[in-house]
Amino acid sequence: MSGSWTVAGAVFGALGVALGAFGAHGLRARLDPALLAVFETGVRYHMYHALALVAVGLADARWPGAGLGAAGWLMAIGIVVFSGSLYLLALTGARWLGAIAPIGGTALIAGWLWFAVRLWQAR
Repeated sequence: MSGSWTVAGAVFGALGVALGAFGAHGLRARLDPALLAVFETGVRYHMYHALALVAVGLADARWPGAGLGAAGWLMAIGIVVFSGSLYLLALTGARWLGAIAPIGGTALIAGWLWFAVRLWQAR
């Protein structure tokens, strides 16, 4: 699965760059600065975790069978739920979407913790 996480990270990274450009060039004049900041937070965490998925893939190639796939799934789900809810909040102004972001944030944290524990055990 290591190659899959590396590819997923690259695809998420490309999408993050595209969304960042959309925010910087397409939304700057259209969104309230506070909502633009929300969108930019989504992009920032999206990109951090796209790179983290590449790291999961590389680590999985180095330590096959270490059980790192769960970290990849948690991070991918976290990107979609955390960043996705922030993107939608910024674009729609629907404040209730802010209540969904912590679910994605929890998945991101769990992904990092799973990654750390499994790397520790694999060494």
